[in-house]
Amino acid sequence: MPEIKIVNPDGLGKPLGQYSHLTRVKASEFVFVAGQVGVDKDGKLTGDGGFDAQASQTFTNIETALKSVGAGWGNIVQFTTYLVHSQDIPKFMTFRLREFPKMFTNGAYPPNTLLMIDRLVQEQLLVEVQAVAAL
Repeated sequence: MPEIKIVNPDGLGKPLGQYSHLTRVKASEFVFVAGQVGVDKDGKLTGDGGFDAQASQTFTNIETALKSVGAGWGNIVQFTTYLVHSQDIPKFMTFRLREFPKMFTNGAYPPNTLLMIDRLVQEQLLVEVQAVAAL
């Protein structure tokens, strides 16, 4: 089992959302999950194609990848999030406020870097998240 400590050092300000500043990991193996987007296993855009539907599918895809190696949300040590529209930042924060407490029941949220980009691999995609997990 990995030893994962998610912390916010005293010298840094309070995180601006559902993330922490630092993860300290002792593990025998790391898993790098490629950026996931809001498409199902058949490559079809999910739901109405809106931000919330895409974010839900994105994290469902990450969970599927984690389960494939016997891992879960507790194994996540870092996220990198890519958004196409800065106007979606509040939507992303709302999504995390609602969903992260269910995923990370201990309230220790992994570090997350949020980047604004010009576009994703397909024009209709709004959000992409990559993850690193420790086993």
